[in-house]
Amino acid sequence: MDGRQSKTCSRVAFLSFVLCYFIGVVGYGDMSGSHLRGSTSSQFHKAFSIVEPDPGHTKLAVSRSGLNAIARITNPIAVVAVIGPYRSGKSFLLNQLLSLSCNEGFGVGHMRDTKTRGIWAWGEPLEINLDGVKTSVLFLDTEGFESIGKSNVYDDRIFALAAIMSSVLIYNLPETVREADIAKLSFAVDLAEEFYGRESILEPAKLLWLIQRDFLEGKSVQAMVEEALQTVPNPDNNKDIFQVNRIRKSLSLMAENSTAFSLPQPHLERTKLCEMGDSELHHSYVSQRERLKKVVTSMIRPKIVQGGTITGKDFVSLLEQTLDALNKGEIPSAGYVVEAFNRAVVDRCVALYNTRMSKFQLPVREEELLSGHESTVHEVTSLFGKERFGRQKDNDESSRMLLMQVEKAYVTLVEINTFRSSRQCDNIYTSCEDQLDSLQGLRLPSMAKFSAGITSCNITFTKNCLGPSKPVYQKRLEKMWLKARSHFINNYNQRLFNWLVVLSLVMVVVGRFVIKFLLLEIAAWGLFIFLETYTRIFWSAESLYYNPTWRVVVSAWEATVYGPLLDLDRWFIPLSWIIFFGFITYRLKFGRRKKGPAPLLPSVDIPRTSRRSRFLKM
Repeated sequence: MDGRQSKTCSRVAFLSFVLCYFIGVVGYGDMSGSHLRGSTSSQFHKAFSIVEPDPGHTKLAVSRSGLNAIARITNPIAVVAVIGPYRSGKSFLLNQLLSLSCNEGFGVGHMRDTKTRGIWAWGEPLEINLDGVKTSVLFLDTEGFESIGKSNVYDDRIFALAAIMSSVLIYNLPETVREADIAKLSFAVDLAEEFYGRESILEPAKLLWLIQRDFLEGKSVQAMVEEALQTVPNPDNNKDIFQVNRIRKSLSLMAENSTAFSLPQPHLERTKLCEMGDSELHHSYVSQRERLKKVVTSMIRPKIVQGGTITGKDFVSLLEQTLDALNKGEIPSAGYVVEAFNRAVVDRCVALYNTRMSKFQLPVREEELLSGHESTVHEVTSLFGKERFGRQKDNDESSRMLLMQVEKAYVTLVEINTFRSSRQCDNIYTSCEDQLDSLQGLRLPSMAKFSAGITSCNITFTKNCLGPSKPVYQKRLEKMWLKARSHFINNYNQRLFNWLVVLSLVMVVVGRFVIKFLLLEIAAWGLFIFLETYTRIFWSAESLYYNPTWRVVVSAWEATVYGPLLDLDRWFIPLSWIIFFGFITYRLKFGRRKKGPAPLLPSVDIPRTSRRSRFLKM
């Protein structure tokens, strides 16, 4: 019993040890997993720099770590950006909107050594539901205006970038609206004039005038803003006043896209705001802050670019493109941004033009290529008008760039068409030239065959020689035909005369020695004597060519040498060999049976006697 109990206790102890080890491992794993999730969450629970100043503090550069944090967002993005003068409480305001303390949120100037430089974004976007779509709201903190050691151009770039990237632009102003504050909106006005009212391009940000002041009595903030936006007299036509008045008019027209809101100061001791809770802040501030949150939420809409929402990666791409455009000029302007955005549209339109024009199988007629060019230009300019950024202008930089690139592509097509046309027509011209040279050397001269060759060459040239080089080669070919025809005619009669002389002699030989036909021999001799004596009498062979008899001879020769069914010049040598072998065969088979040719006249058969017998008779 003791042994069995001992074994049982040992087994229980072993199983207990294994179970405890397993539970310990699993528990350690769960804690580790919880720790990792917690570190992953806290990794983005802070503010990231997304744009930072260059060493000269005049231009801007991207901060890759902050952009990587934004690029991970896959939901549609809405952006709330706060702009305003230096130390106007922008960072504290963002922390209040996000319900963050100064220790975990955006850095506040009097709390930390490092104040806001460039543009910062909160790493954990606020997720809200807009029309049934889950949207991630980014909050951006910008470097304040008019601080020491910066140029006005730098402030303009910060303002411009915030205006372009945001869905809601909070203009945080202390106490009142100054004329300098209105002048700062120059870029926003230019941008709105370029994009406002154009669907599916780039929606301008909604502007929220946020006036923080110590008193709430007197004029309302809306009345204050409306009064500040009224134009002022400018009897001397001062350029600065004219510019500010232009901005005032534009902002008045954009009133439906802007809102004014007042916010009292949270506490008199502003340097200790980060140490205070809501219970210590002024109750009017807390209530107005909550109202402000609702107002901002009601204004938030997803950022729309080219008719669609953007994700984190799209936001990063848009920011980099905009930053490059703003850094391009000495002074940032909406025109630079519009041109930068329109480059991609221009590239798409040029690609469409090249695709359409590539369907032409060059070479083609100039009229056909020009017609295709004009119709394609109309198509791409219509597409550019629909997809372009900014206001429709007749002669802006983007339109000029599109037309210039399209014209350059067309000039290239014209050059290629001309080259291919020249090469094709030259090949046909060379082929026709070789063909005419071969016709000049016909063994049996034939005017009909020469004319048929020219007709065939003309048909080939008309059908296959296309493009701008055709008229030039047409003239060259006509000159060549006239020259070749003149040369052929000059040699034709002489060669035909020589052929008839040779033929008459050949027929003499054939009639006398081959077939031994006396009438053929007589006719051949008559032809030979006629040709020779006629030219002797009239001093030259050329005079024979105008004789009606010669024309009959030429007609008979042409009908014999060349016709629809027989080209004697081509078959001359094969037919000669056939006739020769046929004659040899005939002679070998039938020639031995005949003792001689039958006499044409009756003859007396006189027996032949030897000379000796005749001598003996004598």
